[in-house]
Amino acid sequence: IYWTLAIPASIAFLIQMVLAFMGGDSDDMPSSDAEIDADAGIGFQFFTLRNLIAFFTIMSWTGIACIDSGYSNGTTITVSVTAGLVMMSIMATLMYYMYKLRESGTLKLSNAVGKRGETYLRIPANKKGFGKIQLTIQGSVHEFNAISAETEEIPTGTIIQVIEVVEGNVMLVKPL
Repeated sequence: IYWTLAIPASIAFLIQMVLAFMGGDSDDMPSSDAEIDADAGIGFQFFTLRNLIAFFTIMSWTGIACIDSGYSNGTTITVSVTAGLVMMSIMATLMYYMYKLRESGTLKLSNAVGKRGETYLRIPANKKGFGKIQLTIQGSVHEFNAISAETEEIPTGTIIQVIEVVEGNVMLVKPL
């Protein structure tokens, strides 16, 4: 029974590993866990196809090693199932922590408040018109419309600080 499980499970495990290293298990392609991944209700997924393949691979090879070492049937089953469950737990925990590393990629304008940037086009005084600023938010440079409550216009190339996000993506800024 263990040999019957070991061969197909090992082949499936190797295919999964090769696809993972080649990028075939990325978000752009259908995953072996696509149906389960679609359920966003739980972050920790224990019963996935990936985990079941890992369970059967480790369980079967551990069972073969136990039988080869002369353990009794009861001990062999207990040790092999325990090893499979430990492997499943390790895989599920690893996937959980890798999932937590994801970023949504959504730009949060509230992160601009307090940041320093540079005027790209002059900003008129007393909120009388728009200028443009360049600002680094969440690791990338963005260009925004900006207004100023200052009594003098802010010339191009001036270092500014964002005070607040006014409306949409318009920033209220002050020179530093």
